[in-house]
Amino acid sequence: MSDTLLENNQQYDLIIVGAGPAGMTAAMYAGRSMLKTVVLERGASGGELLNTDVIEDYPGFEHIKGWDLAQKFESHAKKFGAEFAQETVLTLKKLPEGLFSATTESGNEYLSRTAIVTSGGTPTKLNVPGELEYAGKGVSYCAICDGAFFKGHTLAVIGGGDAAVEEADFLTRYGEKVYLVHRREELRASKILQKRLFENPKIEVIWNSVVERIEADSDGLVNNIVLRDVITHEARDLRATGIFVFIGFRPNTGIIEGHVDHDEMGYLRTDMNMETSIKGLFAAGDVRVQLTRQVTTAAGDGTTAAIAAEKYLAAQRTLRDEPQIVATGGYAV
Repeated sequence: MSDTLLENNQQYDLIIVGAGPAGMTAAMYAGRSMLKTVVLERGASGGELLNTDVIEDYPGFEHIKGWDLAQKFESHAKKFGAEFAQETVLTLKKLPEGLFSATTESGNEYLSRTAIVTSGGTPTKLNVPGELEYAGKGVSYCAICDGAFFKGHTLAVIGGGDAAVEEADFLTRYGEKVYLVHRREELRASKILQKRLFENPKIEVIWNSVVERIEADSDGLVNNIVLRDVITHEARDLRATGIFVFIGFRPNTGIIEGHVDHDEMGYLRTDMNMETSIKGLFAAGDVRVQLTRQVTTAAGDGTTAAIAAEKYLAAQRTLRDEPQIVATGGYAV
């Protein structure tokens, strides 16, 4: 039945949802394993690489534009036969026949015997004027990625949870002064992180304040943040040349139909082979539970997921080809 189903649709050995570093690395390794692979991505390939101006922490490239690195990832994967389709995936589910079905906004259905979800996550935005305009020009969502570009600068970190407090402390390695802007009068971060924050002489907390807009100089580089006090409603300028936003991060896992094991934030739990609780479904990159989310770790995840997917398919073929044992006589048929 499954073979008939495959014949009537676009059939693949492997579907990869998402064309960020994890997805494109997985596609490259899948191609090398001679798997018929399609990568489904709603826009241009690259994922968060496209939101990063310059990358200096990917081995072999001391300085490279995010867009350029994305293009290299894609061309490498295509060299080994991976297909790319600009499609917005609405649902990904495992059918009773054991196949995976990805349905898209355009009405297409892609079927495969295994799938890898590398759909990443989306940083929660402030949704204020200047945020999108100056992304990569002073507005960032990753201190580890971009902190080194702000040596000697005055920086502002927005948020009050563990991520914001940790990143504010981290940014004091580079910034001359770091402000932590929080909309409440107490932080949500763990007490040990708060203690470290308050003991750091380079950090100053601005309480009960929200960002109203982000401004830039004539070159389009951030130079001022307008804050508004949520109690007095008074506005004030905060002269800063870098703003790091850590008010939340949402993994893009809503496309998966059926229960799949995840943590309280929605990140997918995987085993050491990147396999989720759904057999044959793998996850890689920012979408899964892990310590850090970098281009290097995403590429490593993609490598493991693709190799594990190939081994999964090989095991499935072995099971289909093995002779069945008849219980009554014990003979192979």
